[in-house]
Amino acid sequence: MHLTADVLGRLDFSAEDVAALRKLGEYRGMQELFTRQRPEVFEALKTVAQVESSESSNRLEGIQAPKARIEELVLRDTTPKNRSEQEIAGYRDALNLVHGSGMEMLFSVNVIRQLHERIYAYLPQPGGNWKPTDNEIVERGPDGEVLRIRFVPVSAVATPGYMDHLAVSYQAALAEGQLDSLVVVPAAILDFLCVHPFLDGNGRVARLLTLQLLYRAGYEVGRFISLERVIEESHTSYYETLEAS
Repeated sequence: MHLTADVLGRLDFSAEDVAALRKLGEYRGMQELFTRQRPEVFEALKTVAQVESSESSNRLEGIQAPKARIEELVLRDTTPKNRSEQEIAGYRDALNLVHGSGMEMLFSVNVIRQLHERIYAYLPQPGGNWKPTDNEIVERGPDGEVLRIRFVPVSAVATPGYMDHLAVSYQAALAEGQLDSLVVVPAAILDFLCVHPFLDGNGRVARLLTLQLLYRAGYEVGRFISLERVIEESHTSYYETLEAS
C-alpha cells in the first residue's frame, strides 16, 4: 500500500511541486468569491460538467450513447432504454450523490460500496459487493486477445481487509497533517485501484471518489469542470502513469 507513513514520508517534492500546491490552495480560497461574482456563468458551467462527466467516465470504459440521449438522461432524468443507458444513468445518480453530499461523506468502506451500488442501480446484477474471484488488469489487442498483464490486484479473499485498512490509513494520513490533501487524495485513489475491489466499475468508482475527496478537502472545481473529461483527454499518459505507479 502507498498510503502509509513510510511511503508518504519518502515522497520528494521539487520547488515547482510545492509552488503548484500552494497556488492551488490559494485558488481554493477564492472559489466562493468567483461563484458569487458570476453566478450565471458558473451555473452554465455546472450543467456542461454534469453531462461531460457522465459521458467521459463511461466512454473511458467503452460505454457510449448519442450525445442527445446522454443530455436527456443526465439533465432530464430520463428512463434508460438499453444497457449503455443504464450504465450512464447509474453514474448520473452516483455523481449527483457526490455533488450533493460530497463534503459530508467520509472516505469509508460503506461510501465506496454505496457509490458502486448506485452505478449498478439500473442493471440486473446488484452492485456494492466486493469481487468474489481474483481479477487481472490486462491489455488487449484490437480483436480482444490479451497482449499482456498490466498488473495483478489484491486477491478476492484479501480485499475486505485491504479496503478496511485503506479507509483507516486515509484518515490517519489526514490527521497527521504533514502532507497536503492534494497529495493524500491521489495516494488513496492509487491504493484503491491497486486493490481493484470490484469485478467491474473500479475506474468509475475511482473517479467518483476523487471528486468526493476533493470536495471534502474544500476543492469544488469538479462541480464546474468535468474532471472525468480531463482524464479522458489525457488517458494515454494517465494509464501509463498509473501503471508506472
